[in-house]
Amino acid sequence: QVQLVESGGGLVQAGGSLRLSCAASESAGSINTMHWYRQTPEKQREFVAVVSTNGYTNYADSVKGRFTISRDNAQNKMYLQMNNLKPEDTAVYYCMANGEWGQGTQVTVSS
Repeated sequence: QVQLVESGGGLVQAGGSLRLSCAASESAGSINTMHWYRQTPEKQREFVAVVSTNGYTNYADSVKGRFTISRDNAQNKMYLQMNNLKPEDTAVYYCMANGEWGQGTQVTVSS
């Protein structure tokens, strides 16, 4: 059972950037795909981005061109670089792997 811990959230103005991290308790190389999701009180949890072991990535349309997902298997970590943030990006961001979820990290974007 993999354990995941997110970090890097915070308060930022619109147009700013944040970098989220997700630390995995076991070798990230043993995990095929790793995902970022986000959730607000008004919406269901929604897909943000995914990265596979071989570097394949995919993004939600709402974040394409602004967010970049990456992983470092040697460090057992995954990242989400978020640029040009918008108020609608405000949410709790979760990483997910092997069906397990982290506790989430809050991202708040002020207008």
